[in-house]
Amino acid sequence: MMLEGRTAVVYGGGGNVGGAMARAFARHGATVHLAGRTRETLRAVADDIAAAGGTAYADVVDALDERAVDAHTATVVERSGRLDVSVNVIGDGDVQGTPMAEMAVADYLRPIVTSVTAKFITARAAARVMVAQGSGLILYFGGSFDWSVARRFSVGGMGVTFDAVESMRKQLAAELGRRGVRVVTLRTSGLPETIPADFEGRDELVRTLAEQTLTGRLATLAEVGELAAFAASDRARLLTGTELDLSG
Repeated sequence: MMLEGRTAVVYGGGGNVGGAMARAFARHGATVHLAGRTRETLRAVADDIAAAGGTAYADVVDALDERAVDAHTATVVERSGRLDVSVNVIGDGDVQGTPMAEMAVADYLRPIVTSVTAKFITARAAARVMVAQGSGLILYFGGSFDWSVARRFSVGGMGVTFDAVESMRKQLAAELGRRGVRVVTLRTSGLPETIPADFEGRDELVRTLAEQTLTGRLATLAEVGELAAFAASDRARLLTGTELDLSG
C-alpha cells in the first residue's frame, strides 16, 4: 500500500471532505488522526475506518486554538512516531447568497479570518515536526478562486478566502521545499455531495459549475480522497508549490 507506515492528521476529519480524505489515507495504509470539534462525527469516521481494517484516532481539537493544536500534534507524534501528512478542511463559517452591498462586515470577514488563522496554526505545527524529520506534506484544499462564478452567485468572503490561503500555500512551499516538506493544494470545481439539498438554487449552482468544466462533470468525494492519497505518497514526491487540479 502506498501510504504504509505513514501518519496523517485531518482537521475537520468528521466532515464530508475530511472524512473522504481520511478514509482514503487509511485505505492506502496510513494511520489517521481525526481532529475536530464534534466528537460524534469524528467517531463515525473513525468507526468506518476501523470497520474497513484501518487505524484511526478521534480527538476533539479546536483548530483555532494554538495550544490545543500544538498539544495534539505532540500527541500524534507520541502515538505514531512521526507526522507525514497534515490537512485542514474545517468549516470557515462563510455566508453565501447575500450580495456584498447587503452583507455585514463580520459575515464577510469571518471565513477569511477563520480559514487563514486555522490553516496557519495547523500548518505551523506540522511544519515544525516535518522539518525536524526531513519530510512531509501539508495539503490544502480549495485553490485559486474562479471569479466568473461571482457573476451569477453571491459568494461572500469565500473567494478572498481561497486566494488568501493560496498565497499562504505558495509562501510555505517556497520556505519549506529545501527542508524536505511539500505544500500542495487540491483543487476542484465544486463538490455536489457537499451542497445541502435545501440550499436555495442548488440545482442551478451544480449545473452552472458542471457546465464551466471541460468534461461536463464535477468531482466526487471519493475522487478527492484518492487524489489526496496520491499527493501524500512517494509517487508525488516532486510535487510541491502547485495545485493538483481535479476541476475538469
